[in-house]
Amino acid sequence: MPPSESLPTAARLAAQIRFILEIDKLKGILRQSWLLDESRRENSAEHSWHVAMMALVLAEHANAPVDASRAAMMLMIHDLVEIDAGDTFAYDTAAHADKHARELAAADRLFGLLPDDCRDQLRALWDEFEAAETMDARYANALDRLMPMLHNLHTEGRAWQANGVTADKVYARNGVIANGSETLWAYAREVIETAVTKGYLAPGAWVEPGASSS
Repeated sequence: MPPSESLPTAARLAAQIRFILEIDKLKGILRQSWLLDESRRENSAEHSWHVAMMALVLAEHANAPVDASRAAMMLMIHDLVEIDAGDTFAYDTAAHADKHARELAAADRLFGLLPDDCRDQLRALWDEFEAAETMDARYANALDRLMPMLHNLHTEGRAWQANGVTADKVYARNGVIANGSETLWAYAREVIETAVTKGYLAPGAWVEPGASSS
């Protein structure tokens, strides 16, 4: 980030270090997903690192050309708000009622720790990810949805089963993957179908678009 003229160097560095130390708290935010070895649940910092790596590796599968580095930056910062707002489980309808408000307040506080120019740059990326209107953001959101599905497939549906999640809910929540990558959505559908076949995921009441209901 370019230096700001608004703060002396010592004060600017102090603000940046304060932010860096504050975001260490993300390592203590536990998610529902389990590590693939099933030794423990992953934390949000681990998730952010993993999806950022996905952004760099899978960019060729986006629906249109993307800046993989920008997408990775979005994914590195997208869950920082969980330091204050906590991790909201994807399928917890009640918790989603005030999720946006909680996360906006968290974004104001956390990015506000930084010098103004740093704050504005990171906040703009966070806002872009949340809006999911640009191709970079749609691609990043697709990866954020796909990663927990991979965890569940390779832990025999551990988080899905513990929370009573069914295939219809997984289809409904994750269809937005197609906005970022039709290829990854086709793969995600295979993940769901495999999980149902293996008994990791209860089928629910989902009917494939265009399929006969008879």
